[in-house]
Amino acid sequence: MKQFNTTAVCIPSKHYMVDLTQIVREISVMVDEGKYFTINRARQYGKTTTITALKNYLSDTYTVLSLDFQQISDSGFSTEEKFVQEFCRLVLKRKAELNIPENICSKLEAWRDTQTPNTRLSTLFDHLYLWCGESDKKVVLIIDEVDSATNNQVFLDFLSQLRYGYISRDTNGDPAFHSVILAGVTDVKHLKGKLREDKDSRENSPWNIAADFSVDMSLPSEGICKMLCEYKADHAIEFDTAYISKLIYDYTSGYPYLVSRICELIDDEVVKKFGNPQSAWSMRGVDEAVKLILSENNTLFQSLTKVLNNYPELRQSIRRILMEGARFSFNAQQDSLLQLQMYGLIRNDHNTVRVSNRIFETMLYNLFLSDEEIKNNAFSKDAGVNRNIFVQDDRLNMPLIMEHFIKTYTQIYGPLKDRFKEKDGRELFLLYIKPIINGTGNYYIEAQTRDDRRTDVIIDYIGQQYIIELKIWHGDRYNLDGEKQICEYLDYWNLDTGYMLSFNFNKKKKTGVERVQIGNKVLFEGMV
Repeated sequence: MKQFNTTAVCIPSKHYMVDLTQIVREISVMVDEGKYFTINRARQYGKTTTITALKNYLSDTYTVLSLDFQQISDSGFSTEEKFVQEFCRLVLKRKAELNIPENICSKLEAWRDTQTPNTRLSTLFDHLYLWCGESDKKVVLIIDEVDSATNNQVFLDFLSQLRYGYISRDTNGDPAFHSVILAGVTDVKHLKGKLREDKDSRENSPWNIAADFSVDMSLPSEGICKMLCEYKADHAIEFDTAYISKLIYDYTSGYPYLVSRICELIDDEVVKKFGNPQSAWSMRGVDEAVKLILSENNTLFQSLTKVLNNYPELRQSIRRILMEGARFSFNAQQDSLLQLQMYGLIRNDHNTVRVSNRIFETMLYNLFLSDEEIKNNAFSKDAGVNRNIFVQDDRLNMPLIMEHFIKTYTQIYGPLKDRFKEKDGRELFLLYIKPIINGTGNYYIEAQTRDDRRTDVIIDYIGQQYIIELKIWHGDRYNLDGEKQICEYLDYWNLDTGYMLSFNFNKKKKTGVERVQIGNKVLFEGMV
């Protein structure tokens, strides 16, 4: 029986996985055109799995030399000669499948087995290109985990040799690799060659001959659905695969690791908790899996927080995007933005910076709110102490939560001051709600309404959604517009009850929570 897999490469015969055929076909077009390019995607984005599928797809047409630089230790990159020896070792491990000419093979073996490495890169490439010229099939070079090599001069010299072969192939018709693919997190196309201490230090990467790689490697909802249909047939159970696939995609935006991890947790953990597969493969089951992911200290989250710590100004910018509704234009010349995109934390959404997916957003909210929790412990403590009265029959009593929030705010902070910003209300309400739903529910901010006028907080709690609009009070007319907007949003979610929380500076305001009937919708409107 197949399993969902989140470690190392996914194998179609062993693991449930989304069909990568369309992605591989798009990449193969670049190979057919003889392109040299980099597949740089964030950690656990399915690069190795895609490369494995690509190698199998190309093998009938090309001789594919597929290497993994992770198999070369640091000492293997210490000198040019040692690198040549290690490179020969990796190539010869593929000897049986590569049909290397005997004269070339004997040279590689000699360089591999020598006790005193003394062969230069230029000599190695002379023989590699000789092989390309003698091969019956065009030779394609694929190197995975190039990140292992990007911090040393030997790798830059290796790229220079590839660049020379590319140019010589196109200008003189000399034999060279037909296509070269380098895969890793780091985009070596923008690697700065400043590793030399002498005056000849190069400003640009030798990989500037590489073509842009724009293939979308995220997993589409339709592909997730087909994977779940296979799982459903194997396990002879019934659930709405299209609906569950869309839920998973809405949380992950197709990030491969997160897609597989949700499915893996439902299959392994949620089924045990819910008692049967049909109950687990539901909206509640997906929410439970997301909750488990957000409680993990997995290597993906560790990697993302490390990047934020390395770029404190970007950390602050992302905090402003999430907590204040700030908007930043995506600038392809801004190195720090490119770094965050490269590590998978943000994406370019119509030239606007967005956090990559809803799970990352919630992870970041939790991170930022933890910082605030330390500063506002008395505020969040009140919510935690009263948690039991806020939950009745596994449902949140949102009007009561709003009432207590208003009272607690007034007791701690007093009347609203002119310096109050809407972001303050967002942070404080999230800080208040977090200990109430923590461990049981999820929350996120709707990106389409997160701006300087209003914010919709969506809470998923044991299969029930709660939509709370937060806004600054701008008068009765604006409030009527807000009521209309939230009613339309409730229609989208097939809900009949919504909540509005307004921060009002008027001295004659009436604080508290009021029930308002609007058509077939019920709104609970709170006033701070």
